[in-house]
Amino acid sequence: MSSLNQNSNHAPLFALVDVNNFYVSCERVFAPQLEKTPMVVLSNNDGCAVARSAEVKALGVKMGTPWFQMKDLAKQHGILACSSNYTLYHDMSQRVVEILRQFTPKLEAYSVDESFLQIESVLNAYESPTHLGSEIKQRIKQWTGLPVCVGIAPSKTLAKFANHLAKKNPSFNGVCDLSNMPKQELYQWMSEVSAAEVWGVGRKIAKRLEAMGIHTVLDLVQVSPQMMRLQFGVVIERLCYELRGISCLALEEVAPPKQQIIASRSFGKLVLSLEELAESVATHTGRAAEKLREQASLTSSISVFIQTNIFMRNEPQYSQSIQIPLAHPSDDTLVLTEMAIKGLKEIYKKGFRYKKAGVMLGLMTDKPVVQQSLFEDAKTRGQSVRLMKTLDSINTRYGTHTLRVAATGTDQAWKMKSENVSPKYTSDWDQLPSVS
Repeated sequence: MSSLNQNSNHAPLFALVDVNNFYVSCERVFAPQLEKTPMVVLSNNDGCAVARSAEVKALGVKMGTPWFQMKDLAKQHGILACSSNYTLYHDMSQRVVEILRQFTPKLEAYSVDESFLQIESVLNAYESPTHLGSEIKQRIKQWTGLPVCVGIAPSKTLAKFANHLAKKNPSFNGVCDLSNMPKQELYQWMSEVSAAEVWGVGRKIAKRLEAMGIHTVLDLVQVSPQMMRLQFGVVIERLCYELRGISCLALEEVAPPKQQIIASRSFGKLVLSLEELAESVATHTGRAAEKLREQASLTSSISVFIQTNIFMRNEPQYSQSIQIPLAHPSDDTLVLTEMAIKGLKEIYKKGFRYKKAGVMLGLMTDKPVVQQSLFEDAKTRGQSVRLMKTLDSINTRYGTHTLRVAATGTDQAWKMKSENVSPKYTSDWDQLPSVS
């Protein structure tokens, strides 16, 4: 029985590298005594489980389970809850990506814990794709302490499926290569996995597939792609071809710029005053403007929104938003903050206890292609560019929010709850781990 794809230097071959239980694994790197402790990492305001250790998954805890619903189970099994430490997770993610770039420059950082690599051009240095996958797995573990699984296949969708097999089946030892797997064996694995597990098949599509008698990945492979296009459109048609080993999805080595940037957080306590709402809106605006400059874009509008807690039905409810157009496209934190607070004052109403506020940047354009306005002061624009460059440089070197606008306040009593957050082990000199 022939394999799915005989490797050549011309046929594409993809590897998907995925960090196991990423948030939990990051916490364990700097607290190895927790290696076997049941753990969850909680969402903003310590609300829901956004990451679960293998021990917690084995107890049947689902993703998104509210922490207050787990407290009895936590007492019974000693489950430890950690607040999200996004600074740590982002830094560890960047370290993994830098290691992967040592294996091939053709890389797509798909998410904070997943990266696609195109590897057919570097296979000559290794005995096999599996050997390369094992080398990747070992180096990341040795250099960062993070465990990963590697899925290898001639298409990105199949690489995701291979990674799923590597995670769920210890026999693969963390590396599953479908490119050299006999078809009969591959089809056997496909027959044991639900079609709902396929990358790109959401809950609604999975239900429709069930109604059509398509239950497993193998069923999806054997159905006509042309028929699936008529039923679902071109995206699912491509998925069917990808599952057959025909690459339809290219590697996105450069992420396209976002067309909208949203910055928002729920408050750690309910907020009544305009002053505290303004502090939060200014903080969110600063974060959004920083992301805007990172992708070299300008925005022509900023929207502000505020809302009360919709789950507190015994309290008065209020939710409102406003869009403020800018006279000139900008990425200046000071300009955007001024406009955001102006908008906030227009929609704010006394007498309500607010749970959440945020901003959204829209009508975005690439900075290099924006035409200079006849009425814009070139000198002022140049000062703005230099100021923002200095702001970003200082915050990159010394940590986020080292330098920020005064409107963000100093106390920030409204900030979200993070009662069990771990130290910023890798990004704050005062919180570096010590060895005794």
